Parts: sequence; C-alpha cells; structure tokens
Amino acid sequence: MFPYYFQLFTSLNLRRVLNFVLVETSYFLSRLIRIPIIAGNPWAASIEPTTSCNLRCPECPTGMLSLSRPNGNMHVDVFGTILDKLSPDLMYLTLYFQGEPLLNPGFTKMVQMTRKRRIFVATSTNGHYLNDRNVDEIIKSGLNHLVISMDGTDQKTYEKYRVRGDLQTVSDGIERLVAAKKAVKSSTPFIELQFIVMRHNEHQIQQMREFAKQSGVDTLSFKTAQVYNFDAESAIIPTLKSKSRYRKTSDGNWVMVNKIRNRCHRIWSSLVITWDGKVVPCCYDKNADHQTGNLLDEPLSEIWKNQKYTAFRRQVLKNRSANEICRNCGE
Repeated sequence: MFPYYFQLFTSLNLRRVLNFVLVETSYFLSRLIRIPIIAGNPWAASIEPTTSCNLRCPECPTGMLSLSRPNGNMHVDVFGTILDKLSPDLMYLTLYFQGEPLLNPGFTKMVQMTRKRRIFVATSTNGHYLNDRNVDEIIKSGLNHLVISMDGTDQKTYEKYRVRGDLQTVSDGIERLVAAKKAVKSSTPFIELQFIVMRHNEHQIQQMREFAKQSGVDTLSFKTAQVYNFDAESAIIPTLKSKSRYRKTSDGNWVMVNKIRNRCHRIWSSLVITWDGKVVPCCYDKNADHQTGNLLDEPLSEIWKNQKYTAFRRQVLKNRSANEICRNCGE
C-alpha cells in the first residue's frame, strides 16, 4: 500500500494543501453551526467519460437504459477545458460516473492530461476491455488506481447481475494487466478487484478471496449492493447482515442500516461532472436532477458557491432525508 499513498502524496503542493485545509475547516464549521460555510474549491472530483456501456446490469440506470438525461461521450477537448478549471486545487480525480469509461476512445489521453498536472487519477471498469492495446496504454498513461468489478466466480452466477457479461473475458483481462505491470516493473495502476455482494453470489465470497490471491491483484474489496426499489428488488439484497446496506423491519419493509445524518462531506469536498459539463452535487444524482451549473459555460467559483449549491447544502444540514438522492446513500 505504500506506493499507493506515496502517489497520493505527490499530488500535493502548497496551494492544494492550503485549499484542502480551507475546505475541511469550512465543512467542520458548517456541521457545528448548521449553516453552510464554503471556503476553498473542491479538492476531489468525478468526471464522466461516457454514458455508454456494454452490459445491462439491472440495478444500474445506464444498464437499465433509464437515464433521463442525454447519452454521449466526453470529447478530449471538453475534458481539457474542464480540467483547466479544476486542476489548480484538485488532488484526486475519478474518471467515472455512469457508463464504461474504457469505451471512450480518448480515455487514456484524459488520464495522461491529468497526470501531467500531478493529480491522482482513478477509474472503475467492468473489465471487458482489458485487451493488449488498452492494457499497455493504461500502464503508460500513469493511471493510479483501477477498480475492476467482478461479481461472481462462475459464469452463471456472474451473468445474473452482469447481464451480457463474460467472466472469462474479465478474468483474462485481469491476468493480462497483472502480467503487463510485472513485465515493465510498474507500480501503477493499483489494481482493486471489487465484488458486489448480492443474495445470489454471497456464497462465493471465499472463492473470490482465493481468486484475488491467485490473480495477483493488489487488493480485494466487498461492496454492498444498492437497489432502487426495495420491494420489487429485495431479492438482490444479501442475507449476510455484514454485507448489506439494508435491513428488514418488523412490518416486512426494507430500510437503510445506516441512519441518514444531516451532514455530507462529499458536497463540501468534491463535485461530479457529466460528459456534457453539467455539475451535480454527488454520484447519487444519476439523472443530474440537481444540476448547479455547467463548467463549459461558467467559472468554477460561481458554480461552487452559487445559490442552488448553497441551498442544497443547507437542506442537507437541516433535513438530509428530504433529498431523494440522499435516502439511498451509505455515507
């Protein structure tokens, strides 16, 4: 893990450290007095390379083709415009929101542009495009952190959620990436294998641990499943309480295990940008219903502290559960 944290450390400079302190202090004070105080600029961000995806995962708005906003790919030039506005204070960038990021032909170029600005960059993939060319380009790009989703150890279990997916393709891609890293003695990307625990695959947790160890990935993480319709989709919720973000009440309904508290670090420290430049508060706003501006038309300073953003933060401090997108959040 040392190389991982060292890479994070190298993204720091005096301006970014001072900005980080301002942001974190303003968040602490806001929680204390229950009034939104905004100082500094976001030190983290998520940018969406594309809304396209090869899979049809039943709990994903992209997979279900249910996004109400337009679909598209972010052009490299558009990415550059947005990055220029964020980069002075930005320390951490996630190149992912909806869709499969490797479907954007300019993805590795975006990574290179980000790394040139000494910003730590991460992404998440379903693992179907880790072919020889992409693997070489990913390693050369300097991508710091790559999350690969693999939710089963046999095809039948895997494809129950990863509809249209092929487990062998993903497994081969992981092997290819690990081997390519070793061949050039690269410490990047840090490879995180991610397993979303659901009722139909929870019996394979130990098998996944064994696969991760044999495959040579850097770490394995288990993620709790998110569902949108508790009644209709409750079959996906695992029986293992330790791996579920929901619990069943005495009247048979499903509710969040974690209490929804009137606070949210994300909307003080980071923002999310869609492929066409829209700014939304966080990754739970899949349809950009709470758009606060567009970075292609407005400066970051005006969006970050404008009336809509401030009103959203005020609502979070007052009654967070009143925001629909907050009701299913595990923070």
